[in-house]
Amino acid sequence: MKCFEEKFYRDSPGYPSEERLRKGPVAVVECVEEIPCNPCETICPFEAITVGKPIINLPKLDEKKCKGCGKCIAVCPGLAIFVVNHNFNKKEAAVSLPYEFLPLPKKEEKVDALNRKGERVCSGKIIKVIPPEKNNHTAVITVAIPKKYSGEVRNIK
Repeated sequence: MKCFEEKFYRDSPGYPSEERLRKGPVAVVECVEEIPCNPCETICPFEAITVGKPIINLPKLDEKKCKGCGKCIAVCPGLAIFVVNHNFNKKEAAVSLPYEFLPLPKKEEKVDALNRKGERVCSGKIIKVIPPEKNNHTAVITVAIPKKYSGEVRNIK
């Protein structure tokens, strides 16, 4: 299916350039549905995400303004926003993602990192968990993974 292809998401107006991804934490907006929605635009304190008018426009990321704060992750009803920090450490990237399952993983827990299809990509380690009560009723977890998988990992098991 076309929508599961990585290139499909990378062509969306919310996807940062490779150059920006390599500079540090940045939002990755993989919203590809033209639906009336704009909470990501309204919550961004840096005005880095715009939907504009009409409200069915795909969100656009101004990668120069984005600081990778992650406020947009939990407000996205489509669970389509992530923050990727390609420079987490020398060997690993960190991916912050919305997580709506129980039980929540624990910090330092080893997990299977999954792609958009739910297939295992690699092993990962949970480095941060923001519980749902602190984040718009959606937990946000951050998983450390090998750098080469930062464009693929979008969930955990």
